[in-house]
Amino acid sequence: MKKYLKLIRVKHYIKNGLIFLPLFFSQSFLKFNLLRNVLLSFLSFSFMCSVVYIINDLNDIEKDRKHPIKKKRPLASGEISKKEAIFIMIVLFVLSILINVLISTNNYYSLLLLLGYLVLNILYSCGLKNIVLLDIAILVSGFLIRILYGSSVADISISNWLYLTVMSMAFYLGLGKRKKELEKNSDVSRKVLSKYNHEFLDKNMYLCMTLTIVFYALWTIDPSIATIHSGMVWTVPIVLLICMKYSLDVEGSSFGDPVDVVTKDKILLSMVFIYILIMTWIFYGSELFKVFC
Repeated sequence: MKKYLKLIRVKHYIKNGLIFLPLFFSQSFLKFNLLRNVLLSFLSFSFMCSVVYIINDLNDIEKDRKHPIKKKRPLASGEISKKEAIFIMIVLFVLSILINVLISTNNYYSLLLLLGYLVLNILYSCGLKNIVLLDIAILVSGFLIRILYGSSVADISISNWLYLTVMSMAFYLGLGKRKKELEKNSDVSRKVLSKYNHEFLDKNMYLCMTLTIVFYALWTIDPSIATIHSGMVWTVPIVLLICMKYSLDVEGSSFGDPVDVVTKDKILLSMVFIYILIMTWIFYGSELFKVFC
């Protein structure tokens, strides 16, 4: 079972938590019908992500075998055959579409986003990943599609500040991943790395991190948010510390994969958990107080 979970990369489902953000920040997270639909959409999108991961692994088997970490993946190591992987991929694709249709009978926009994510990543796997900067832009688009997908399913509009914060943070993560790949494995397993250099990646990484913090800070003092809780501006130092700790990890011995960086650092994970608790109290404290008291 473990090899199949590794194949579909369940631990990477953490990135799909972005789907919940529009619902959470609209103060509608405790509305059962909306929460149920978003939970199902999380499952649908996660299955589609697994389809993409399997397609990438099928295309990159030989390259992955040259990579110090990726060579341990089920397909590259031979734990799972190509036929098994293709069967699992088809099952997950069908389940993803069925769940989406179930929750969005009158909203085809979410289905277009889901299929758009798949098509974009197939094009990425088939060659766009070798085009400098476009490879990072496609990685960023994946994060933005998650936000839009969650917004579509819940039928909730997205704050411009939230959009800008997620976009700049996604660029920071993508550039950081390429930087570590360049340092750790040169251009052996990823052709596009030969077109990047350390100085470019380093400077633009921290430009994007700065923008992330600025956009987030501006969002906290936006009238639409400030009216909910004026104290939200005090979460800016926490976000700053989280970014600094993540940066410290990326500059260390990691390979730059965001999920691995966060899940392997207990201090960083604790900081993120504290931030989530504070935000939950800010947006839902009064409602939760009524429920439990």
